[in-house]
Amino acid sequence: MRKLARRRGKITQGAQRGCRKCAVKKTKAENKARRQVDKAARKAAARSEAAEKKAAAQSVPAQQVDPATPPPLTSAPVGKKAAKALLKADKQTAKAIKKGEFGTVTPGNAKKIVGIAKIVGPLLLPFALRAVSTVRESYDRSRARKLGVPVDDLGKFTGHGASLHARIAGDSVALRDLREQSTGEERGHARTYADQAEARLAQLTSAVRAAERMPSPRRRSAHRAVDQELSRIESELLTRFGVPTG
Repeated sequence: MRKLARRRGKITQGAQRGCRKCAVKKTKAENKARRQVDKAARKAAARSEAAEKKAAAQSVPAQQVDPATPPPLTSAPVGKKAAKALLKADKQTAKAIKKGEFGTVTPGNAKKIVGIAKIVGPLLLPFALRAVSTVRESYDRSRARKLGVPVDDLGKFTGHGASLHARIAGDSVALRDLREQSTGEERGHARTYADQAEARLAQLTSAVRAAERMPSPRRRSAHRAVDQELSRIESELLTRFGVPTG
């Protein structure tokens, strides 16, 4: 009898342990099912929120978009990796806006800009050089036209008195023409005048060069005096060429 009672007690304890294991398994299964349901609900809510944002972004006119806000994510279908990259970029942009660093140069932004410049720079360098060359040629043509000299001779006329040097060079050429074109009795007088005028032009050239190192007020005063002297010589030249100066 005692053996039978002990055996029955062992059977009852084993049944109780089996029931507890079943209860634990059932609880785990219920918890797992509950977690799956919660996860599915969160995904559905996230998809719904994304759809609402997309619809709101499409309904806003282009002219009402604030230029200070970051551009929305693309609505084109993308893969998982691209979607993760876009989500990461969106989070970084939102974080920068929250910190007040959006649109400003930070160490991180500077590193990104340097990296992009290393990649894009060699590709854009030929176009940049071509643009600079075009602008330089246009500037040289405009300056040469203003001074009245060929583009190739621009290097001879530099500094603050470049225009005066160009006028002196032009007057020297005119004096040489006067000497060569004069005939008969006027030839001697023309040569004498040309020699005197060329000596005066040499003095004016030295005066303009000396004025380059003067303070601005004195340099402007010297340039006005040289301009008046050149005007007088040019007027005499025109008279000898038979052109009335009024």
